[in-house]
Formats: sequence, C-alpha cells, structure tokens
Amino acid sequence: MSKVTMLNMAGQEAGQIELKDEIFGIEPNQNAVHAVIKNILANRRQGTQSAKTRAEVRGGGRKPFRQKGTGRHRQGSTTDPSQVGGGVVFAPKPRSYRYTLPKKLRRLAMLSALSSKAAENELIVMDEIKFDQPKTKEMIKMLENVKAGKKALIVMAEKDENTIRSAANIQGVRTALVTTMNVYDIINHTNFIVTKEAVKKIEEVYS
Repeated sequence: MSKVTMLNMAGQEAGQIELKDEIFGIEPNQNAVHAVIKNILANRRQGTQSAKTRAEVRGGGRKPFRQKGTGRHRQGSTTDPSQVGGGVVFAPKPRSYRYTLPKKLRRLAMLSALSSKAAENELIVMDEIKFDQPKTKEMIKMLENVKAGKKALIVMAEKDENTIRSAANIQGVRTALVTTMNVYDIINHTNFIVTKEAVKKIEEVYS
C-alpha cells in the first residue's frame, strides 16, 4: 500500500491515507482505457442524423430533358444524386450507436484511470468537503488552496447538494459520486479530487 497525504479545505495537511496498490497502483492499460472511452462517447451519440435517399426526395416522374441534342449528359430523373436537389447516396438514417464491453475490460480501464492519476500526482485526497450553504466563491477558494488545475473532477461518497451546487457554475469543474464516475471524466479532468470516505467506497466497490 502507498501512503498519500490528505488535505483539508484550507489546503493544509490533515493526516495520511493508505491506498490499495491493486486499485491505485497497477500498471495502466492504455488499450483498455481507449476502448472504454470510445464506448462511452459512442453511447452518448444521439444518432438522430437523417438525409433523404433518391426514393424520398420530391420530384422524379418524367425525364427532365430529351436524350439527345441538349449538350448535357443523359438523365432520367431529377432525384438522381448527381442532380442539384437530388437524393443522397447511402443517406444516414437515425440509429443507435450503443454497444457493450466486457465487465472485466471496464473494470481494468477504471483501475488504470485511477492508477494513472495517482502515478502522475494528479490525485488529491481531502479529509472532507463540506459547505454550510452553496457558495461558488468558497469552492473556488478551496480549489485554489489545494492547487487544483482548471479542470477538476470532485468525487464524493454520498450526494451533497451544497457541494454540487457550489461547483455547478465553475467552468471545467464537475462533481460525481463513486457510483456515477466514469473513465472518460477521470481522464478528461486534470485533477481527481476525492474525499477519504469516497476512497474507502472506491476500494469497497473495486476490491
């Protein structure tokens, strides 16, 4: 187990916490991380794009001009894809881009993401994050105290409305629960800020 210094909201040391090597200390598997991020982004696609084929566009009917003598190429229909206003070849239609990945691969990607944050010193463990009321200024002050970057993911063990609302209006800052965090959000944010209670819950879920 490796030890990490915990910080309080003022940015001061608040003791140490041991992190399990099998969760925060594995050799990151970049292929697994890439596969899961690709899956997450694909599943987020709406898939609502649509265009008309030559069978669906308005027009057609009679031949637009005679076969010979016009100096133009012979054409049988105004709906042909080569014509202005014609249909689209292999037109995209609404569809789902969703697909699933094996559970073991998703778990490996999550452990790889957590381990990479720990290895790159982008993991910040807080003894607690608590606000008496939603205050954006207080959240900004806390992030400055712990020297967090412009993009930070704050992970909590339990839902705290004051923390969520305090971070809601800060660009680049996102909150999540242990049960809702994902590999894309972890990798996409510079700092991974987690409370000691959330660390315990992560180790329970992924042990």
